[in-house]
Amino acid sequence: MTGKKIVVISLIVLALLTVAVLPFWGGSGLGRELMRSAEDRIVVIYLTGVIQESSGGGFLSGAITPRYVQNQLEKAEADAEIKGIVLRVESPGGSIAASQEIAALIRNFSKPVVVSMADMAASGGYYISAPAQGIVAQPGTMTGSIGVISTLINTEGLYEKLGLEVETFKSGEHKDMFGRTLTAEERQIMQDISDTAYDQFITEVAVDRGMELEEVRALATGQLYLGTQALELGLVDRLGGIEEAIAYLAELNGLENPVRYEFPPPSAFSQFFESGYRILTQLEKGFLGPEQLLLETLREGFPPAILYQVR
Repeated sequence: MTGKKIVVISLIVLALLTVAVLPFWGGSGLGRELMRSAEDRIVVIYLTGVIQESSGGGFLSGAITPRYVQNQLEKAEADAEIKGIVLRVESPGGSIAASQEIAALIRNFSKPVVVSMADMAASGGYYISAPAQGIVAQPGTMTGSIGVISTLINTEGLYEKLGLEVETFKSGEHKDMFGRTLTAEERQIMQDISDTAYDQFITEVAVDRGMELEEVRALATGQLYLGTQALELGLVDRLGGIEEAIAYLAELNGLENPVRYEFPPPSAFSQFFESGYRILTQLEKGFLGPEQLLLETLREGFPPAILYQVR
């Protein structure tokens, strides 16, 4: 067995041990402390990572997915003692469709939701925050970045360098546009897609935040704003952290004795099961040579990235 394979296997074993230990490392005490009172519970749910459709690895993936958000909201909905939710958002954004689905889940949720922004809640991270009843950010939180970024990778030069010749058979004039240099017409197609996604972004923010469309458009230059700037511009409502967000939610909804609460962490078995696919994929790739990895990547292709994301 080569040294590289030993390192890969060792890292995977370490990850599994970490998953097994996490539920017993400090978290249980916090859970007991937070569960002492059932009066006006405000559950804090952490949304951390890039926004995408599928995590491909559950607990260890570091992604915000519609499925995860839906599961968390359903748990909060089923608990009659929970009176509201604070979403702690730490995200540079990501997938447009996933951001839209998550925003719809928050918008249509039956209980009050207030967002507490962490270091960054920008682009898609701001998009999923906008439907909340209120937004609280730290003075130094980076937010805004309202806009769309679209990127394509032209692989023609890479194929030539590798000595690979690609033959393409297509039905539809633009079917192969992402596998070669774009024509002027195709660049306009991509720009039109980006502009349409941009209009969707600013329209939803205007509706969710109760702002005029042109007011949002003037702010939607793609630039980042600090929390203090965002407050002045009407993109957030207050400055502070999680506790301030809990107090703001209570104030907005007439809750006299708000108590912070967090869901217990998933069991070690559940975390291991959810992470199984990702671990197996990493193990498989660990046994591939660099040439095989490159060919596998080329075979999968390079789809366009059209994102609500900070880049």
